[in-house]
Amino acid sequence: MPRWRIPLRAPVVLAAAGLLLAGCANPSTGSAADDPTKPVTIKFWHGWSAPGEVKAINDSIARFEKLHPNIHVQATGNVSDATVNQALRAGGDEAPDVVSSFTTNNVGQYCDSGMWADLDPFMKKTGLDKTEVFPESLLNYTSYQGNQCALPLLADVFGMYYNKDAFKEAGITHPPKTMSEFVADSKKLTVKDGSSYKRVGFMPNFRLYQNSPDRLFAQWGPTYFDKDGKSRLAKDPATYEFLGTAKKLMDAQGGYDALERFRTSFGDEMSNQNAFLSGKLAMHLDGEWRGLMLNDSKARFTWGVAPMPVPDDQADTYGRGYLTGTVAGIAHSSKHQNAAWELVRFLTADTDQVVQFANAIHNVPSTKAALKSPKLDADPAFRTFLGIAKNKYSQVMPPSTNGGMYIVQLQDFSYTEEAGKVPNLKKGLQRLDKLIDADTLQSQN
Repeated sequence: MPRWRIPLRAPVVLAAAGLLLAGCANPSTGSAADDPTKPVTIKFWHGWSAPGEVKAINDSIARFEKLHPNIHVQATGNVSDATVNQALRAGGDEAPDVVSSFTTNNVGQYCDSGMWADLDPFMKKTGLDKTEVFPESLLNYTSYQGNQCALPLLADVFGMYYNKDAFKEAGITHPPKTMSEFVADSKKLTVKDGSSYKRVGFMPNFRLYQNSPDRLFAQWGPTYFDKDGKSRLAKDPATYEFLGTAKKLMDAQGGYDALERFRTSFGDEMSNQNAFLSGKLAMHLDGEWRGLMLNDSKARFTWGVAPMPVPDDQADTYGRGYLTGTVAGIAHSSKHQNAAWELVRFLTADTDQVVQFANAIHNVPSTKAALKSPKLDADPAFRTFLGIAKNKYSQVMPPSTNGGMYIVQLQDFSYTEEAGKVPNLKKGLQRLDKLIDADTLQSQN
């Protein structure tokens, strides 16, 4: 299925699947002895599966093999994180040499366990300065506690799609930039037929499509952990402001119960009955890939893209958003790590390659040079996402040794809180912090 059709709502947490990897391997020192100039076959496992995506990755491999005729790449697609890590635990000749993942939340596990090799020694040997090549935010989600076990391989960026026809009908001249404007515009854009909704301005309910709470929360720039790695959601004023704004959005449009009933009437996210595509939502949080779906489905209205609004007291951060993406690395068990590094370096750091691949699958490029390339897709909507990716205030989720379990715990708490079932928010958040800390501690033992 196309990359933009892959639901990204909930992180894949390997610990929950019984695949916690900590302590099962020793990190690579980068002292691989293989000669990357000698004939060799390396195995590359990735998650892309749609015909267009597979063609794009195969074209990338063909370009690599033209530059490195001695290295043959045997690619296997549509491989999940769980399958990759089971193979790495087993080792042997059938295990992959180069691996990729769509789930940045698991990078902490990849690095902490040593199952993915530390790439810093390879970059040092070949003269690649990662701070010059990659944006800092993307480096943050590809490393853990100083171990750069992955590099970014294209990024996913979240912004706001909006129905320009609905805006014109409501007398709104531009997309909202602050949260107060967001609440007011959402109310104006909501249309009812008696007690039933025809359209809502913005559906804040966290179970909707891509509305995982961490994505909207990014607009406040929260700090999830303190310097000692302890969860601090109950101590961060941003947490209360974020949840309070979500409630304001609900109340302005009829309340949680009414919106939740309307949400359950929506069609599947990936179908032509998607609520934004079918006109039931005037504004919608989504990633850069959604534009392809809107064009392919021939949306019956004029649509645009803008950054999500920001808190009123952080107006200078407007243009920020939530970032995630695909990562690539080298298996710790690979006997061809130097050759594998050549492929990883090409896929992630070669400007022309990154631009061609980004254009082919409509993802955001992940190097500074590629983000500035004139060869990038010139579509204005796509350019909006490029701006969000380059914004210094845009946020990625901090890596965790338990593979992003804290994000799942935040989701579960948010589902309960939005339904009005948390009588004391501060105490509820304090319990959430304790739960996150306990699970993190358990994963480290």
